[in-house]
Amino acid sequence: MRNPSSLKREFLKKWMTGLQIYTTSSNENMTVIERKTAIKLSADIALASSRNCATRWSRAVIASSSVDNRSRRVADGVLGRAVCERVKQISNSKMTRSSWSSGMILKRSRRVRRRRNKCMKAMAAESVAKRLVLKRTKVLRGLVPGGEFMDEISLIEETLDYISALQAQVDVMRCLATAYNPSSSSSS
Repeated sequence: MRNPSSLKREFLKKWMTGLQIYTTSSNENMTVIERKTAIKLSADIALASSRNCATRWSRAVIASSSVDNRSRRVADGVLGRAVCERVKQISNSKMTRSSWSSGMILKRSRRVRRRRNKCMKAMAAESVAKRLVLKRTKVLRGLVPGGEFMDEISLIEETLDYISALQAQVDVMRCLATAYNPSSSSSS
C-alpha cells in the first residue's frame, strides 16, 4: 500500500484536473445536479487513477466511467486515452473469465452443500454461519467496484485497498471543505 499522504496529493491533483476538464467542456452555467455529477465523476476517476490501475476496483471504476462522452473525456484527460482503452480491455477480459469460473465453482459447491446437508443435519449451526458469511460476502461484492467478479480472498484484499483509498478521498475533501469555509474552522 502507498503512503497515505502521497495518495492524497495524487488524488487532489487528478481530481482538480478532472474537474477542470469537466467544467471546460460545459459552456453554460451548471446546475446543482450537474455540479454534483462533475464532483463525483472526477473524484471517482481521480481515486481510481491514483491507484495506477493496479487494483481490480480501480479498473472497474475506470471501465464504467465511459458511459457518456463527457465522462469519457474526463477519464481520457486524467489518465490518457491509451490507458483508458487498455483498462477497458483488461477489465472486460478478466471479468468474463472470472464470472465463468466462479459460476462453475458456485454450481459445484451447491451440489456438495446439498449432499452434505442431507447427510449431516446435526451441523445446522455451521450451515447458518455459512449462510451469513455468504450473505455478507454478497453485500460486500456489491459495495466494491468490480467485486462481483472476485473470489473471496481477492475481495477482502481489494476491499481493504478500496477503504484506504476512500479514506484518503474523504480526508482531502474534508480539508478542502474547511479551507473553503473558514467560519466553520474558527468556531471550533
